[in-house]
Amino acid sequence: MPTKYRETFQETAANKCVITIDTEDDCLLLYPLPVWEEIEANLQTLPSLNRKVRRVQRLLIGHASEIEIDAQGRVLLPPILRKFASVNKKIMVIGQGKKFELWSEENWDNACQGWLEQGKTMQKEGEEIPDELSSISV
Repeated sequence: MPTKYRETFQETAANKCVITIDTEDDCLLLYPLPVWEEIEANLQTLPSLNRKVRRVQRLLIGHASEIEIDAQGRVLLPPILRKFASVNKKIMVIGQGKKFELWSEENWDNACQGWLEQGKTMQKEGEEIPDELSSISV
């Protein structure tokens, strides 16, 4: 865990987090425990008779593991999650608001390259920015 976030994790989550898989990419999602508890509660209220909802519930909740950040800022990733994200040696920790994404360096590099190519294709084809992004100035 990057040093600048350790104090926040200690204060808000007593160094407890939940890690689970991402349902769209080959990476892991790491949440402070209180944030995860809100997400899990929201997932539980969704209609489980809907197949798509049930799929996401199974994947996110079913793979969720509570872990603790040690004094050196390290976490021990469960083997099944390491395998899912192809995490072996080098790992990329990407801040995403209330959560972190954990990527193997190789998966991150490949994904970034794909996103860049996709962006170029969208520009060439004249695809417009989604309405949700058009009001944000960067």
